[in-house]
Amino acid sequence: MKAIILDTNAYTRLLAGDENVLGVVASADTVYMSIFVLGELHAGFKGGTRENENREVLKNFLRKPSVKILNATSETAEVFGSVKNQLLRAGTPLPINDVWISSHGIETGSVIVTYDAHFDRVPGLRLWTREMSMKKGAERPS
Repeated sequence: MKAIILDTNAYTRLLAGDENVLGVVASADTVYMSIFVLGELHAGFKGGTRENENREVLKNFLRKPSVKILNATSETAEVFGSVKNQLLRAGTPLPINDVWISSHGIETGSVIVTYDAHFDRVPGLRLWTREMSMKKGAERPS
């Protein structure tokens, strides 16, 4: 995979040494961290007992040459509007941050690495899940 976006749960599993996530991260040319994932991580850090340690680990991860932060742009907002509308019309809404993360995935053409099956509801989203990694061709083509 050329470019991936780590979902919050994939980043957490990466730090825990999950071999599936380690493998997909190692094979990616670019690892994007959505600003919305970073927000979820910081919220989790605030609720935990190791905030400073977690922040330092994240800073070190973000310093890696292959890791890039994805900020929201006007294009992201347009994709977001379309994705949110499609999901609402289909009666399959997602948590709002996951709509934003999906929008980043569509905008960049990246594969979202996640353990949340509900991302599968987003049409056109390239997706990696643990179950998919067990099969040949660990990403769903767009």
